[in-house]
Amino acid sequence: METTTTIMGIVIALIVAIPVYFSARSSAASKTRILNIKKRFNPTHPEDFDLTESINNKTLTIDQKNKKFILMNFNPNQQESIYVDLNTIASCKLVPTTDSQSDTIIKIDYEFIEKETSKKIIIPFYDFDDDRIKQISVYQDHMFAKKWLTIIQDSISR
Repeated sequence: METTTTIMGIVIALIVAIPVYFSARSSAASKTRILNIKKRFNPTHPEDFDLTESINNKTLTIDQKNKKFILMNFNPNQQESIYVDLNTIASCKLVPTTDSQSDTIIKIDYEFIEKETSKKIIIPFYDFDDDRIKQISVYQDHMFAKKWLTIIQDSISR
């Protein structure tokens, strides 16, 4: 009886411990990858990026004091990190693109307007083709993009 209980305890411990281990390992790898990207754009003070949030393979980080912004897309189809110096930006807005036959959002972009040249800088945030969960993810991404739009606009206006 004691042997059976011990074996069951070990099996249950393994069932719990293995996912926790892999989750912790994945989280550490993501944090390291994000830190390396921050170091690429600010080698001396990557910790200046004081606000960092992630959702659905996308990470946004901002240095509010020095007005620097990075959007990191860790989508398996298109991994990229885009840096924007908000000191050179006059305004920012969110540009959702909808399907012509329905109101379904198929793309969400950030549109930055440069101060001196009035040139538009388009940064893709959400693309329906890259979305695995489809319509569930678009709502979350849209709300997240709106939240960050406010953060970016506050930083630009300072």
